[in-house]
Amino acid sequence: MIRLEKFDAAFYPQLIDSIKDARELMQFAGPEFTFPLTEEQIAKSLSDSNRIAFRVVTISDGSTIGHCEICFKDEFANLGRILIMDQTIRGKGIGKQIVTLLLEFILENSKHRNVELNVFDFNIGAIKCYEKIGFVINPDKKFVREMDDETWTALNMKLDLDNWIRKD
Repeated sequence: MIRLEKFDAAFYPQLIDSIKDARELMQFAGPEFTFPLTEEQIAKSLSDSNRIAFRVVTISDGSTIGHCEICFKDEFANLGRILIMDQTIRGKGIGKQIVTLLLEFILENSKHRNVELNVFDFNIGAIKCYEKIGFVINPDKKFVREMDDETWTALNMKLDLDNWIRKD
């Protein structure tokens, strides 16, 4: 079990250390940051008053195991920068717990009911996780990113919170 807590400057080094190379950074944050990730880049991003960042904490011992953010836009809330830091605990349902907690936060703290996220098309595990929660691929919206002479396609997924039924 996990909980979300405010992410602040004290945790910047842990996030920085969890991003090992430029490819991981692109997958985590898209093109906004450049590798190596720095405290200055994080601080600048989080200076946006529409962005809220959380650290993902285990309830059992309070250790940080991940990171996630919500960015409130005019028409929708965008989930992003979802990261489970320890690769050995990925694929065990933690991502679903993170996204569910983010959706509950939006329900309780915002009038936004349209939620979106972007995920690279090769990240099949994440796509399946988001689909289990209720997100659907928006065929009209995708993004292309260049990475190491490759073209990566980011799919946009959306969910209407008014019709969302929490599935445990």
